Amino acid sequence: MPVVHKSTIRRARQSEKRRLRNRATISSVRSILRKVQDAIAAKKPDEAKATLREATSALGKAVTKGVLKPNTASRRVSRLTVRVNALTASA
Repeated sequence: MPVVHKSTIRRARQSEKRRLRNRATISSVRSILRKVQDAIAAKKPDEAKATLREATSALGKAVTKGVLKPNTASRRVSRLTVRVNALTASA
């Protein structure tokens, strides 16, 4: 039977806590991103702009918490912004 140190048990507990916290953050970010994409698909520029603002904020918070890397968030914001701007230009 292997020796299990106290620090190993503690680290496993901390890791699980962090995993759940990160999962919750990622889940909320994904749902907000889905709202933006749905608004774009439905061709609703006002709703798309409003949800884009929410998405930008949520992605920034995810970066601050260390759940997402800065470049990933920046890329997602950029791509969504391009799509929303194209929608508003065509409307």
